[in-house]
Amino acid sequence: MTQPAIVAPGTTIDDDLVGRVDAELRRYFARRRPELDAIAPVTAEVTEALTEFVLLGGKRVRPTFAWWGWRGAGGGQEPAGADPVLAAISALELIQANALIHDDLMDDSDTRRGRPTVHVTFTRRHRERGWLGPSERFGAAAAILVGDLALAWADDMFSGADLPEPARRRAHPVWAGMRGDMLGGQFLDVWGQASGDESEETALRVCQFKTAAYTVQRPLLLGATLAGADDALLAAYHRFGADIGVAFQLRDDLLGVYGDPAVTGKPAGDDLREGKRTLLMAHAMRAARERRDPAALEALNEALGNPGLDAPMLDRVRELLETLGATDQVERDIERLTGAALDALAEVPVAEPAATRLPELAHAATRRRY
Repeated sequence: MTQPAIVAPGTTIDDDLVGRVDAELRRYFARRRPELDAIAPVTAEVTEALTEFVLLGGKRVRPTFAWWGWRGAGGGQEPAGADPVLAAISALELIQANALIHDDLMDDSDTRRGRPTVHVTFTRRHRERGWLGPSERFGAAAAILVGDLALAWADDMFSGADLPEPARRRAHPVWAGMRGDMLGGQFLDVWGQASGDESEETALRVCQFKTAAYTVQRPLLLGATLAGADDALLAAYHRFGADIGVAFQLRDDLLGVYGDPAVTGKPAGDDLREGKRTLLMAHAMRAARERRDPAALEALNEALGNPGLDAPMLDRVRELLETLGATDQVERDIERLTGAALDALAEVPVAEPAATRLPELAHAATRRRY
């Protein structure tokens, strides 16, 4: 079951695109699964876990931005070239799977998209089957391997797309840089939690590299380089993608605290329980210090990294975030970043229909409620 692409109210964003991406992924899984399944019957559980994780959820944000980045640079004028590009950008969903599966493990999250996380699923299987050793350790090991498989297949799927060689050479540095940004940003996030770094600067850099780079900026540039975009458009996409990507993450941070679990697929307050030093929390802590409010600072620190955070404590944090002005500040940050992104895009010629679609995507990504 696929989810619709992110769209602004009253607009359509190529209704067929998500289905086409899913079809590419299904074909790829069908071709590659027998290789691992043939090793031993039990290894089928690894490929099954990855297949289900990718195909049973996700908004296909990254391929969508890549597609419209390609269209905006003139791609699609020759319809025959669309299929190899679609295959290449669909591999972005496997990069996303790698990031989420490992992120859930590092954060010890129980659910993702309303379903048990991969490490939790394998932990339960180990326990139910009465196998030897700690169930949690087996679950962690299995999740690491499923995530690794996603990353390996992402590279294989991208490099195996039937692209013209000049396009492949242009796009490869973007693909390689995206992986480095994602992994470096992930480590910065882990380091921030362990070190207790509460600075707004570090929180912003985590947004930039853990999320923005591989969610919007690099996918846009990937599509653009596949189409042979000029330097001016690449520069505009770079600015647009960086700002919308950060705004996307800031909206995610707000949803992590205020979102409805039935809609977001994750328990409200999970970012707090996991000790995430988000920009939202960094704004709040700075405000508490400036106001010389030790009680507020103590309550915020008590909530961060507290697995026992319950509903009354979460309500208290929400109240503080609003009283300290942090929630409003993040909303202003989102609006400022979105405006700057749209200004950057307006400075260069972008081919239609992408000139219309990209701003729609920007608003949909930063105003979403899921």
